[in-house]
Amino acid sequence: MRTAVKRTLVAGVFLLGMATARADTASVIAATYGELSLSPPTVNNIDICHGFGCKYRTQLGLGAADLKTLATMLAAGKANAAAERKAIGAAGAWFDRRIGPVAGTTGHVARANRNYMFDKRQMDCIDSSRNTTSLLLVLDELKLLRHHEVSEPVARGYIVDGRPPHVTAVLTEKASGTEWAVDSWTRSYGQAPEIMQLSQWKTLD
Repeated sequence: MRTAVKRTLVAGVFLLGMATARADTASVIAATYGELSLSPPTVNNIDICHGFGCKYRTQLGLGAADLKTLATMLAAGKANAAAERKAIGAAGAWFDRRIGPVAGTTGHVARANRNYMFDKRQMDCIDSSRNTTSLLLVLDELKLLRHHEVSEPVARGYIVDGRPPHVTAVLTEKASGTEWAVDSWTRSYGQAPEIMQLSQWKTLD
C-alpha cells in the first residue's frame, strides 16, 4: 500500500477505534467526514467516495423518485428491528447501483485491496463506510428509520494485533442498544451490505 494512502487508512482507523459507536448526529458527522474534509450528506446531494481513501469524490443528486424509492423500501421494514435491517440491506444494494453509473464504480469488487488502489472504479473500506453512513444519515433525515439510529463508523484491526485495519458503518438498535455493523466493503457491486452484530464483526479478520 502506498505510504500516503496507508497513513490515511491507519490514522482514520485509530481515530474511529477510539470513538464510541453510539453518538448524536453531529458527532457522527464529525467522525465520518471531518478528517476527509468531506461535506456531510443532505436529502438532495451526497458526495460519494471512491478510488481508495476518498481520493475521488463524485456528487450524487437525489431526486423525488429516489426518495420515493427509499421510502417504499424502508416501509417494508417498519414492523420490527430485524425487518428494518433487512430493508436497509435492500436500500444499500439499490444505493450501490444508483452510485455506479454516476461515479463510474459499476462492477466494483468485494474486499478491494491494495492491488486496486490506483483504480478509481474501486472502493476501500474508507470509501464504503463513508458512503454507507451517508445513506443511513439520509434515511434518518427522511425519518425512515424507526428502530435504529445512526452511529459513528467503527474500526477493527490496527496492524499491530496482526489484523489489517478495517472500518464499517454502524447502526444502533433503539430498543436494545445492540450495535450492528453495516459493511458494504465485503460485497461486490449491487449486493446488499453485510449486516451483523458489531461484537461479532470485531472478531473477524
